[in-house]
Amino acid sequence: METVTHHGRETAYDVVDRGGDGPPICFVHGSGGSSDIWAGQQSLATSHPIVTMDLSGHGDSDDIDASAGYSALSAYADDVLAVVDATGSKLLVGNSLGGAVVLQILLEREYDPEAAVLTGTGARLGVLEDLLTWLESDFQRAVEFLHGPDRLFHDPDPALRERSMERMHETGRAVTNRDFLTCHGFDVRDRVAEIETPTLAVYGEYDQLTPPWFHEYLADEIDGASLGEIEDAAHLAMAEQPAAFNGVVEDFLAGIADDRNGD
Repeated sequence: METVTHHGRETAYDVVDRGGDGPPICFVHGSGGSSDIWAGQQSLATSHPIVTMDLSGHGDSDDIDASAGYSALSAYADDVLAVVDATGSKLLVGNSLGGAVVLQILLEREYDPEAAVLTGTGARLGVLEDLLTWLESDFQRAVEFLHGPDRLFHDPDPALRERSMERMHETGRAVTNRDFLTCHGFDVRDRVAEIETPTLAVYGEYDQLTPPWFHEYLADEIDGASLGEIEDAAHLAMAEQPAAFNGVVEDFLAGIADDRNGD
């Protein structure tokens, strides 16, 4: 992976480019995750360079000394914008916490992407109190809960579920807890209608962590936003059903390209 230095730390990212002439897409992972959750999106590199990154404290990126909540969210937004600047990314895709980071950027930063995809996320991301307790005192139980039916996955290949659990343990309790606490405090319902960026909200049919209505709300509140459902998937629809997810994103981006070219 490559790195970009900013705010006294290094943020790791990877670029897959298979000759596509579309603008680069930057993908932002969720709580306790890392860039490799987007492995199934590499096939999109035939039309767009694919940029995947590790937020601070995740994967190969340096950690930050930031408290959970707005401070951590702002630091994560700095990570994304540093990678965007290094790679020339014009499109943002965010999952879960990554979706909150993208929303933060759309609402508070000067960067104006051509389009955004929000998946497994919402304008508010309250976390179950029991899960917050387990993240503090019984991390294994928290990880197992998240990997139960219709939470992160609906009916995944066992190897996919196992790798996801390993990834969360690699991130560790402290950073994962910070992520979920940051989600728990996130609420932009009073501002989300301000967003003017063309937006697609994509949800997994069985997602219990950020249910379909979270995404319906985004599509209703953001002017002109589109809505997409991924069947037989839950919170990590892009990993569980990558072909279906990619197809929905490709259709959305094709429409954006037509608008850009005046077709």
